[in-house]
Amino acid sequence: MNDDKLFQWLASVKGDPLAFVMGAFPWNEPGTVLENSAGPEQWACDLMNRIRDGLVDINTAIQEAIASGHGIAKSATVAQLTLWAFCTFPDTRGVITANTETQLKTKTWAELGKWFNLCFFAREHYTLTATGLFSKDPNRERTWRIDMIPWSEKNPAAFAGLHNKGKRLLLIFDEASEIPDIIWETAEGALTDADTEIIWLAFGNPTRNIGRFRDCFPGGKFAGQWHHLQIDSRTVRITNKKRLQGWIDAYGLDSDFVRVRVLGEFPRKGLMEFFSAAAIDEAMTREVHVDRAEPLALGVDVARFGMNASVIFPRKGRDARTIERFRFNGYSTTQLANEVTNINAQYHADGIMIDGGGVGGGVVDQVRAKRLFCYEVQFGGKDVIHNTIWGNTGEKYANNRAAMYGACRAWLATGAIPNDPELRQQMLAIRYTFNAKDEIILERKEDLVDEDGQGISLDDIDALVLTFSHPLARSAYAGGDLPQPNLVTSEWDPYSPERMQA
Repeated sequence: MNDDKLFQWLASVKGDPLAFVMGAFPWNEPGTVLENSAGPEQWACDLMNRIRDGLVDINTAIQEAIASGHGIAKSATVAQLTLWAFCTFPDTRGVITANTETQLKTKTWAELGKWFNLCFFAREHYTLTATGLFSKDPNRERTWRIDMIPWSEKNPAAFAGLHNKGKRLLLIFDEASEIPDIIWETAEGALTDADTEIIWLAFGNPTRNIGRFRDCFPGGKFAGQWHHLQIDSRTVRITNKKRLQGWIDAYGLDSDFVRVRVLGEFPRKGLMEFFSAAAIDEAMTREVHVDRAEPLALGVDVARFGMNASVIFPRKGRDARTIERFRFNGYSTTQLANEVTNINAQYHADGIMIDGGGVGGGVVDQVRAKRLFCYEVQFGGKDVIHNTIWGNTGEKYANNRAAMYGACRAWLATGAIPNDPELRQQMLAIRYTFNAKDEIILERKEDLVDEDGQGISLDDIDALVLTFSHPLARSAYAGGDLPQPNLVTSEWDPYSPERMQA
């Protein structure tokens, strides 16, 4: 297609996003990533048609709020609409932001890069960088552009100048539930331009039952200003139905996790951070003087290969800082069992708690073969702690993992942990909700890692919480720096008085 025909076609789809999307990308074309796809998902087609119809009234802003479960092709739709809005109206300006800079760079903007490369004419006429999409015309690169801007609650000024009077303005909030109200309020100033095509799209999982995103939906004070849609992931053609059912089986259909991640419904109580940042920071700076009689526990989290590490985390009473934890990458079960034995010989642990799931069972067997007693701990088993000694009495837990984390959270109020940013990040990543029995249930490890997208590891915090899997008794000979009693007693005394006589 020559430039004249291209420009004529772009002008013809200026007000029709779906027509642009169907013509700009190689749907069903063999040898491309779209060879088995005939077009956008139905919900996306409906959204594009509503935008088309909304453009008829240039003095009414188009405001669409989409709450959904996982896997519905949200990022792809954001990218397609961005390219339509940008390519079909000269001097379009816009801003795309997301809940975090990581989400913005690695998911939202990365998806835009994918569709930019699939668009048959984009590379010839436009430039896509790590932070912006703009015209190759040097006289227009400042006036015809879409920018990726991470939000800052302390400095919302980046969203204060969103004006493009008489032309087209695009504003996209990705993972909008987590974007603070102040950013919404500042961006709202762009809606004052008359005779301007204003398109404001807010997408996201409905993770919070308060805030501006929630207020765009029925019952919210801004619901009348937004067209709102909630999408159940099970109704979308491309979603992994087996995975979605696995979540339902694990958490329960009426749990907040499933409401947010599958049904596209706002939570009743919300997915909440399990550890508070304030409690973590206090524990990282607190000075603790530990009674020598406090028992020493070794938590052993087992990971054989890959990005994860096996971790041995010592904790003596309130002190989980003085004895440094040990990390091992790529160790076999035999090697790790040897390390457990050596560390125990050095520190005289009163209890060794080993993750017995997966390859961890092999470490348990080999440690026991060395005549060492250890506890085999199953994260997915029933709560065996019964919150009797840790200060969390009254809390109900769905499984042993949640119970151990609950014990650790209660202990954190007076405990001391290493001042380590990576450990802090791991602790803040843990989220919880309640199941149908009103028991605390943590977001599953694999779901959390998948959601993070950056390969976060939970090895250190898992090793620490293992030390709470079984209570240990105080002892005058508790592990640490005191001389240990003889482990073997005998009636034979070669130096007894009767044997010392000539």
